Amino acid sequence: MASSPENNTSLSAQKVTRSESSQAKKSQHAEEAIFYMNCRAAYLTVFKSSLENIKSKEQLSLVLQQAGRNPSQKTVDKYWTSQMATLNFDDFCNILKKEKPATKTELLEAFRKIDTDNTGYILHDELYKILTTRGEKMTWDEVNTITKQADFNCDGKLDYNKFCDLYMTTSEQCCKTAREKLEVNSRLRQQQFGSQAETSSEGITLPVSKPSPRISRKTDRELAPTKGDSRTPSRPSSAQSCKASISTTITMGASSNRNTKLIEPHTMKEWQRAQSKGCFYLEEDGEIISHKYKLHLPQRSTVCITIKPFSVRQVEGKSCHWLSVDTALYILKENETQENLQLVSFTEQQNKEMFGWKGELGSGVYWLLPFTTGCRLKKVKTQVTVEAKLVYRGEDGELALSEEFRATLLDIFETIDLDGNGLLSLEEYNFFELRTSGEKCDEEAWAVCKENFDMKKNELTRQGFMDLNLMEANDREGDPSDLWVTLLSLGYNKALEMTEACPFVIDIYAEKCKPKIKAMYLEAGSSQLNRAICKSVVNKGEAKVMDGCENIIVYTYKTGRRITSVIENKSENKVIIHVNNEQSKNCLSNRGLTVFAVEVAPKSMMVSQHVMPLNEQEEWLYNCVHSILR
Repeated sequence: MASSPENNTSLSAQKVTRSESSQAKKSQHAEEAIFYMNCRAAYLTVFKSSLENIKSKEQLSLVLQQAGRNPSQKTVDKYWTSQMATLNFDDFCNILKKEKPATKTELLEAFRKIDTDNTGYILHDELYKILTTRGEKMTWDEVNTITKQADFNCDGKLDYNKFCDLYMTTSEQCCKTAREKLEVNSRLRQQQFGSQAETSSEGITLPVSKPSPRISRKTDRELAPTKGDSRTPSRPSSAQSCKASISTTITMGASSNRNTKLIEPHTMKEWQRAQSKGCFYLEEDGEIISHKYKLHLPQRSTVCITIKPFSVRQVEGKSCHWLSVDTALYILKENETQENLQLVSFTEQQNKEMFGWKGELGSGVYWLLPFTTGCRLKKVKTQVTVEAKLVYRGEDGELALSEEFRATLLDIFETIDLDGNGLLSLEEYNFFELRTSGEKCDEEAWAVCKENFDMKKNELTRQGFMDLNLMEANDREGDPSDLWVTLLSLGYNKALEMTEACPFVIDIYAEKCKPKIKAMYLEAGSSQLNRAICKSVVNKGEAKVMDGCENIIVYTYKTGRRITSVIENKSENKVIIHVNNEQSKNCLSNRGLTVFAVEVAPKSMMVSQHVMPLNEQEEWLYNCVHSILR
């Protein structure tokens, strides 16, 4: 049957959209490749190998300078604490992502705060006074070094415009020299760690790599005894040092419409149900935090537990990135104490974007730990050309929330209303406060909210939540800065698109009793969760002993949308495992690197990587080689 003009137009539009999406991905991959090339060029100016670690503040400062940064002592102290022993290459990359090089505009703005008359000059005497008495104080000799430079000094004053030009030129030249050194040195060029410019768009090329526990939260540093050091040292200098290895190849079909044996919850009409919403939030360093839950079952029962992305309002032309984020839920039984949790199972059955588990649970308390691999929820560079307007003044001169901002606030309300009753309890509101401000609202402050904003049954209504945000705008006389802090912390970009968060919903159906679920924490992945992931892969996955080294075992577990590999080190010594994904096709790894290395502590196991299809509607090939570095 001939297609209609309308269908042809629709198909053309789809092709254009796919083409634009493909071009955007290629552009992103190219930017990532350039970033990692600059990182390794700077690193190898100071160190002989990518596997060498930074061992002092001085080395950290030097390698940052080689990357075109001018770190203050305060900046160095932020990343090199008193507990610090070393930083590896990936730590260095993560620091560079946060510490952007200063722009000329920023430098000029700083000088203009001193040059209040806007003459373009600062007297040397004034410069001496400021630089030796304020902020990070310089010595007289250091200031003398600046004022003796003829390029931007004359008649006892500093031409700060010329100074800024020279600063930017010097910084760019420093980076250029490092790159040129890398290009002419074939030995260094072979150290192809990081994302490669020559890697195709089908390769594993995401920008986010897991940071070292040395710059992570305390909860992550406690993982070492159970899962080893989760550092991802950069690519080794030569594959010739790899002695023992394992190769795993898996061909996966298109999985976008894959269904497994998960029973649809709506068939359980007589079962009792409990529900809670939650959210994954992406931190600046790439770490993912989420809600954690307690489940109480008063008696033994067959249950069905599901998790899926929560579909808030979708606007035409706006990103719905979160709908493609993978979700999973690990079910752990509490035995006497919260620290002593036993893995029961996890949601491995799939029905489209929903993942679930069905089985029998005894009476008692269980912990439900949500998890996403980080393959799809990751830092992205989005080009926002027009910043959304949050507030405006009406004809009467009064501040009002823009229509777009009001719609976004309603979406946020739906996400943080965990029990879905259309009201925010103090507990629910405090999860919101902890995420956006880091502080809780106490009973006294809640009482003030009750006096000033619309409430029902001591819970905040949607209108009350709107008015609270309008009050915040009024407190700042229309300045939206604080409102943007809130929005950005909740995963929205300046176009009000949710790009760095994924709301989800958990449903529990019980055949013989009323289940109760309660959100307890909002935190990063715990040692309990990491142990559960490792144990699930060991229990369900395929085990391969490394040729020539029987103490090293690689477990590989596959589902319709995900492949996870875990490395177990049974030996008495730590090992460095080289991981090569260069032959994989249409794959996406949470590590962000095509080739990398991981260090596994003695008598421990750790996740090597999670991999998902780049395009779920096409076949994907997982081809991974794990090798021991001698």
